[in-house]
Amino acid sequence: MSGHSKWSTIKRKKGAADAKRGRIFSRLNKEIMLAARGGGSDVDSNIRLRNAVASARAANMPKENITRAIKKGAGELDGVMIEEIAYEGYGPGGVALIIETVSDNRNRTTADVRHAFDKHNGNLGAAGSVGWMFDRKGRLQFPSDGVDMAKFEEVAIENGAEDIFAEEEEVTVTCAVADFNTLQEAFRNAGFEPENADLARIATTTVKVEGKNVDTLLKLIDALEEIDDVQNVWGNYDIADEDMPADE
Repeated sequence: MSGHSKWSTIKRKKGAADAKRGRIFSRLNKEIMLAARGGGSDVDSNIRLRNAVASARAANMPKENITRAIKKGAGELDGVMIEEIAYEGYGPGGVALIIETVSDNRNRTTADVRHAFDKHNGNLGAAGSVGWMFDRKGRLQFPSDGVDMAKFEEVAIENGAEDIFAEEEEVTVTCAVADFNTLQEAFRNAGFEPENADLARIATTTVKVEGKNVDTLLKLIDALEEIDDVQNVWGNYDIADEDMPADE
C-alpha cells in the first residue's frame, strides 16, 4: 500500500456511521464553496465545482446543502470566510506527509494538526520542508470493469496523459496540472466518466515502513483524517500488504 493513494480510500472502518457521514459532508461542503469561489457557480463551466458536486451527490449529500454551498462560495449568501492551508511534516520511520486543509480558523486547525503529530511520534515541519518530495499532478480514476482499454489509452495519449496504472478494480491516469481539465473533458466526451478526479500530490520517492512504525504511522494518519478541517493526507510511505492491519 503506497502513500500516493488517499488514505480515505483504504482506511479502516471505525467510529459511528453518523459521525463519519457528518465529517464527509463537512469536507464536501467546503470543497464546493472553494470551487464556486474560485471559478463561479456555473457547474458546466467550472470543472472543479462539477467534480465537487459529483462527489457530493455520490455521497448522498442533500441537494439543498449542495445548492447552499454553491451560493455561499459564489458570494450569493452570507457565510464564513474559509482558506486552504497545507501543512508539512514527518511521521514515524521518516515518512514525509502533506496535510491539505480548508479552515475558517487557522489557529485552531494548526493546533489540531500539531497535536496529532505530537501524539503519534511525528514532527510538524515548516512550509517547504517536504513539499519538494512530491509532484502536483492531475489524477483521474475509473472503474476498470468493462473498459475498452484500446480506446481508453488512445484518448489518454492524445490528450496529455503521462501515466496509466491499471489495477484489478481501477484504472488511474495522471497528467500535468495544465492538462487536467482538457484530459477530463476528453474522457467524458469519449464516454469514460471518472469516479474520482482531483489534483494529487504524487511522491517522487517512497519510504518503506515496517514493524512498529506501521501501526504508529497509520494511527497518525487516522488522527489527521479525523480532524474536521483536513481534506487530504498525502504521504510517501510504502507498506507491504502483509504488514497492513486487518479491518476492524
